Amino acid sequence: MDRRKAIITGGEIGMGRGIALVLAEEGYDIAFSYYPKSENAEASVETTLSLLGERGAKGWPFPSDLSGPNAPRAFFEKAVDALGGLDLLVNNAGVNIPLPLQDITEANFDYLVSLDLRAYVMMMHYAARYMIDNGVKGCIVNVSSSRGERAYANAGIYCGIKSCLNRMAEAFALDLAPHGIRVNNVAPGAVRVRSDEELLAMTHGRATDYFWNKEFLKNPELVKDNDFWDLLGPRIPLGRVGLPEDIGRAIAFLASEKASYITGVTLRVDGGLILPGMPEDTSMLNSNKGW
Repeated sequence: MDRRKAIITGGEIGMGRGIALVLAEEGYDIAFSYYPKSENAEASVETTLSLLGERGAKGWPFPSDLSGPNAPRAFFEKAVDALGGLDLLVNNAGVNIPLPLQDITEANFDYLVSLDLRAYVMMMHYAARYMIDNGVKGCIVNVSSSRGERAYANAGIYCGIKSCLNRMAEAFALDLAPHGIRVNNVAPGAVRVRSDEELLAMTHGRATDYFWNKEFLKNPELVKDNDFWDLLGPRIPLGRVGLPEDIGRAIAFLASEKASYITGVTLRVDGGLILPGMPEDTSMLNSNKGW
């Protein structure tokens, strides 16, 4: 049986890897982008390729900073050529650089819009154009966020982008419905994007690595008692944080025939995180303010 073909942005680690592995189990071969300047990027890619192979899937990794003006097109063309076709696009790569309004810069704003919005739209454009031209009734699934529905401090740009993406999915679904192409989003809440082993392997954290503490370098035992997700998990209605495969399963469902009558939706996958209005902020766990 021919395997289906999926492109994933940011597929080498964390949520992207979880999505890739679930799709591999569902019969997809995978072409994925990865950010080459990330710590241990090449090792992460090799691990993902090995795990894909264990699931009977072929994988093609491509280094790409998708915030660049021509990067989405270049990646898409290489990916679809390697796969020899396309059935599913998953837009996953993205970051939040947490800053309050008074501290944002034009560079910060431009980077987030370029990576988290422009790259998503252009990847959808190239996938839609390919599917229409080749008569493929395929699927596009974007990774949005619970922050597209709820406001969080220090995340105004990111919240706005994800909210915009949610409405875009509805409009783009109307554009592509006549061609049999479906467009949907999944909106994760708190998802464990690094294992304890991966946290211990990190030598530094970027502004986006909210889950890492430099004190881990001095005392690795601190990871066990200061794990962001372990602290937050019990406060979530379903009692745990999400796992990358939780997001992968939701995407696999939306891309399947079981969801053939679903388009233009944003499916929240957060364990009920935002139902009571809870922020993803462990600084309040031990405060008197509660959630």
